[in-house]
Amino acid sequence: MRQYEPRDLADLYEICVRTGASGDDATGQFDSDDLLGDIFAAPYATLEPELAFVVDTGDGVAGYLVATADTAAFVKRYREEWLPRFDARYPLVEPAVTAGQKMIALGHHPESMIAAGTELFPAHLHIDLLPELQGQGFGRALVRTLLAALREREVPGVHLGVGIDNLGARAFYARLGFRPLPADPTNETLLGIRTDAVL
Repeated sequence: MRQYEPRDLADLYEICVRTGASGDDATGQFDSDDLLGDIFAAPYATLEPELAFVVDTGDGVAGYLVATADTAAFVKRYREEWLPRFDARYPLVEPAVTAGQKMIALGHHPESMIAAGTELFPAHLHIDLLPELQGQGFGRALVRTLLAALREREVPGVHLGVGIDNLGARAFYARLGFRPLPADPTNETLLGIRTDAVL
């Protein structure tokens, strides 16, 4: 495990699409296989690389965690710095009808990252591991590394979104101690953990 480096970006795109269908391979599901990475991986690695970590197997990167310490500030930077290049590649189509158009619309509306009830969990993360790395402790190690980095910044908590159908990911997060946020304990798709948690 190590800090993300710009040379890892192509691997992040590949991992993102290969795990982008609730943990399964999303290759070919959208007009561009880079679309998911352009929303869920590359903006974080580009705008906040100090909170991006990778698992390097020696043959390349096979897992990553990207995060922001402050979701509201990240949304502002995304809109100012990332969205112009995203828009150039993926023009917004309204109304969004197809799955691809809906995903592009998500990328055009970064404010959707700001969820109610996350005040005590202002950071958020995305983590993806290729199947061959899953179940070996790399996910836990990546989250532990992030929590330490966030503690240094005095960030009290981190949240994430998880698909209701992604049972494997939901079980993984539960094992680590992620729980539905106190503001809406019935919402099992928005989970948080305090940065002082012991993993």
